[in-house]
Amino acid sequence: MDKNELLLQLGERVKEIRVQKGLTQTELANKIGKDHPSINKLENGKVNPSYYFLYEVAQGLGVDIKDLIA
Repeated sequence: MDKNELLLQLGERVKEIRVQKGLTQTELANKIGKDHPSINKLENGKVNPSYYFLYEVAQGLGVDIKDLIA
């Protein structure tokens, strides 16, 4: 699997969990002190996030970081 496929897979997983939690991209962004485009780029595989950014996203979603990459 190449880098782009992995980033898309990560983004799809984040979106899946976010939707399950009933959050919009804007709501998640506000919870973690980010802007809406940051979440949008993550979910669309357009950014290679840092570990800390993934940690923040996981915290905002109320899941463990490992759940984002499962």
